[in-house]
Amino acid sequence: MSRVDVIGVPMDLGASRRGVDMGPSAVRYARLHERLLALGVHDVNDHGNVYVPVREAVHNADRQAHYHDVIDEVCGRLAGVVERVARDGGMPVVLGGDHSIAMGTLAGLRRAFGRPPGLLWIDAHADINSPDTSRTGNVHGMPLWFALERGDAIAEQSVLIGLRDVDEAEKRTLRDRGVRAFSMTEIDRFGMARVMEEALRIAGGEQRRLHVTFDLDAIDPSEAPGTGTPVKGGLSYREAHLLMEMVAETGQLCSMEMVEINPILDRSNQTALLVVGLICSALGKSIL
Repeated sequence: MSRVDVIGVPMDLGASRRGVDMGPSAVRYARLHERLLALGVHDVNDHGNVYVPVREAVHNADRQAHYHDVIDEVCGRLAGVVERVARDGGMPVVLGGDHSIAMGTLAGLRRAFGRPPGLLWIDAHADINSPDTSRTGNVHGMPLWFALERGDAIAEQSVLIGLRDVDEAEKRTLRDRGVRAFSMTEIDRFGMARVMEEALRIAGGEQRRLHVTFDLDAIDPSEAPGTGTPVKGGLSYREAHLLMEMVAETGQLCSMEMVEINPILDRSNQTALLVVGLICSALGKSIL
């Protein structure tokens, strides 16, 4: 990879716990830029942060999807940056912020390439509630539903990995839409390598471009404590790296997104340091 474009989105409007807006700064502080250069990336462009208004300065007009109008505006700005970067031959690496920003990243990629990329959604949660089915009204639990509704993702080319906390309504939506999902039970039973082989066959078939959106709550809280909705029994350190290493081996990765990094809840920036390592693995860093 000759060029990486870093885009920060300090979004916390989609979540109820505060602090995730500081995620982009934490990852930069973990020496992302230096690690990318050491990996052999020739050109690292940091586009700074997409503007996100602070919660106290905006009105929550939608009780079923909190701050949805403002989130959509931010995602529109993000989509514009992602589209320009992708059209210009760069690889967008988007740093969140809560997972609602995936709507903007996926919209920008679809516009840049003319069709949605294959999608690997790494998460403890399915994020496929609609405003009508959500129990919380938090938009970070809805971005996959919105992306599918808007044509920015294709169900049959989307795969969820690492699920272990899924609402009943989400289970029905996954079945009805035909989205393939691998829970932690399947990863335990078959192993990450076998799960990823199948996931890449579905999302990356026909040499399709791949986008990885990685919610850090997919990883067990013992390894990634700095996230707002932790769930025990997640991916191990090595399972997470193997996942990214297998993505790198395809040569089809066009973009990635690392979200839900909350420094307030972290220990010594442990989660942000893990994020930097996972990005490097996805870009080709190997043990030998």
